[in-house]
Amino acid sequence: MLKSPRPGGVNRRNILTSTLGAIGSGLWPRRLAAAEDRVRIGFLGPLSGPVAPWGQPGLDGSRLWAEWINAEGGIRIGERQLPVEIVAFDDEYDPARARIGAERLIRREGVSFLMMLGGDPWPGAAPLVQATGMLVSTLLPSDLSPETTTLIAPAEVHPIYNVTGVDWLSRYRPALKSAAICAQDDVFGLPSVATYLAAFAAAGIHMTDEPFFFDPATRDFEPLVRRMLSGEPEIVCLDTCYPDYILPICEQLFRQGFRGQLLSCTLDFHDRIIARTSAEFLEGTIFQFPDFDDPALAVPEVNFRDPARFHAEYEAKFPGQWSSVSWQYAATLDLWKAAAEAAGSTAPADVLAAMKAGRGLRHVFGPARWWGEELFGISNALVGNWPVVEISGSKARIREFTSVTGWYDRHGPLLHREMERYGQLWSQRG
Repeated sequence: MLKSPRPGGVNRRNILTSTLGAIGSGLWPRRLAAAEDRVRIGFLGPLSGPVAPWGQPGLDGSRLWAEWINAEGGIRIGERQLPVEIVAFDDEYDPARARIGAERLIRREGVSFLMMLGGDPWPGAAPLVQATGMLVSTLLPSDLSPETTTLIAPAEVHPIYNVTGVDWLSRYRPALKSAAICAQDDVFGLPSVATYLAAFAAAGIHMTDEPFFFDPATRDFEPLVRRMLSGEPEIVCLDTCYPDYILPICEQLFRQGFRGQLLSCTLDFHDRIIARTSAEFLEGTIFQFPDFDDPALAVPEVNFRDPARFHAEYEAKFPGQWSSVSWQYAATLDLWKAAAEAAGSTAPADVLAAMKAGRGLRHVFGPARWWGEELFGISNALVGNWPVVEISGSKARIREFTSVTGWYDRHGPLLHREMERYGQLWSQRG
């Protein structure tokens, strides 16, 4: 079932504000922090269902990170050296399950920090998070708003970094002047489409049709691809489609004869796509997430310890499961650990203050700053450069690190226009 672009977004603020209480008013988990023999960190994400490729690989990467830290003696909090434990709950990408998971992880398990994918489950967890003051990370900064003061996006600023791939194409493949785009109609697809449309406008690339939104329940992509190709686009953009959609869409593009430029946010399990199409078909595809054996990551600016070793150990433990989130939660944990050790405390308020007080901040790909008030109503997203990645010889290779905020400084009004058109500004979600 195909849908037309819809104005307006998902109204989630009523859920966010329905049960707020005062931070520190006795709602904190009943545990004796001084008596803890370890630091517990919560992982609340999709470990089953269609969104699991953006959950389970992140949990696996988090546990690999914990193995490294514990092998070195743990986290130093004041005078104590404490091991770290990752405690997980499968939210099945459902807000009701996320509410149950947040209750269990915060109140029963006594976690000091909670990591989430974000998106649809966030409103389920938000009331308890706000009532307790728990520090939470998301990979979807469109969850941010002025009410979400303890929600941070320290690893990625989805989907704003997607502008860098389009910008790179405009500079290195300037003959490409037309594009078609498709996306699932949800909280990942809508803001990402808005971002790509702004980037295409800035690059002088015209759209052959309105975006093709499809129902997340879609299984047959032949009609979708046929309609996308009817306008003879030179670029086909797969937006932020889930891996379970990208593979069958690419199969249909291959079967229906498309041999132009592919552009995507993620391209998880690209070896499987090649196996179902061909190496030539995927050659030159541009996307945003590198493999961590990429030589371009072996530079001092990259704020991720020994990425090649991390990638090798991950692949050895979880063969064929590396995805765009395999490293992101681990990168978030690096930032949290540094702030907790600087604060000498795992208390959420202390860690957040240490994060915000830092000078010369770096996220995984280098220097960064807290940003986002213009789009999210609060500067709780850590933003800097982001890689442009190309499939070359069946391998993912970084071609450039491009400034996300630099693009925004030049083209911010275009992004605001498209975000407003699709109801994705924080003020429209109220």
